[in-house]
Amino acid sequence: MPKLIRSAKDRFGTCSGPVQGAFYMIVACLGFSIMNIFVRLGAAELHPIQVAFFRNLFALIFMLPWLASHWSTALKTKRLGLHATRAGFGLCAMLFWFTSVAMLPLAEAVALNFTVPLFATIGAAVILRERVRLRRWSATLVGFIGVLIILRPGFMELTPLMSLPVIAAAFMAVSVICVKRLSDTETPAAVVLFMNLLLTPLSLLPALFVWRWPSFEVWMLMVALGFFAVVAHIFITRAYASADASAILPFDYSRLPFIAVLAYFFFGQTSDVWTWVGAAVIAASSLYIARREARASAEGRAKGAATVSPRGR
Repeated sequence: MPKLIRSAKDRFGTCSGPVQGAFYMIVACLGFSIMNIFVRLGAAELHPIQVAFFRNLFALIFMLPWLASHWSTALKTKRLGLHATRAGFGLCAMLFWFTSVAMLPLAEAVALNFTVPLFATIGAAVILRERVRLRRWSATLVGFIGVLIILRPGFMELTPLMSLPVIAAAFMAVSVICVKRLSDTETPAAVVLFMNLLLTPLSLLPALFVWRWPSFEVWMLMVALGFFAVVAHIFITRAYASADASAILPFDYSRLPFIAVLAYFFFGQTSDVWTWVGAAVIAASSLYIARREARASAEGRAKGAATVSPRGR
């Protein structure tokens, strides 16, 4: 794994930040798509809750060398409660997401899960008390119209299963908000370390109620699942470190064509045109929200610099 990452850095190290970020994001999206294929394959034999535990277990094992090198500094925290809260919401998101991946058409599940930024906007206003103006609220409403386009209530039968990726997105959004709070005082190493250390025992508890010993083939799938989970998260972290989120967010939506191709190849699944139309509406609204947030952040920094610069002189 380190050789793979170093090779990518050497090859794209001379490119501009946004180009590097776009490359890292596309690789991350491919990794997440492959990971979802392994979840679906593993869930043919195991309960999705147990698959989630194995994902956390083997991801933790693959991350142990990195975690060991950051152990001394990352363990120093005064916000263990918020770390635990973030892990709890992250686990709920994972359980709902893995269940939806196991039971729904994959492209439809991925398209509905694009609603994470929409829920994050609502959470930022309600939980963080951020000021959200009319344009961002309007874009959020348009995004949820995209959800209705995919689900088409009144034209097709709605089942409780169809709500799973949307519920997962809501939990993911709360987890993102927790990370925003943690980033005020915690190092990135601490955020990663506590998430991985807490998720494995937390996911073991519900997995024990549905436990079934996997076959050798599924053991191999679970190892690969953990490996691709780590690789995908490393690359997405590098993507956000290389460029502004608003510059690389469009490439996050490459998950849909990736999963559509893989779902067709592995399971013979095809997605209808409404899934793509609804996903495009959700993506457009999310991109607009990201650009508005980036502009608001830039204006805030400019105002801060304007008030500080006279004293600097």
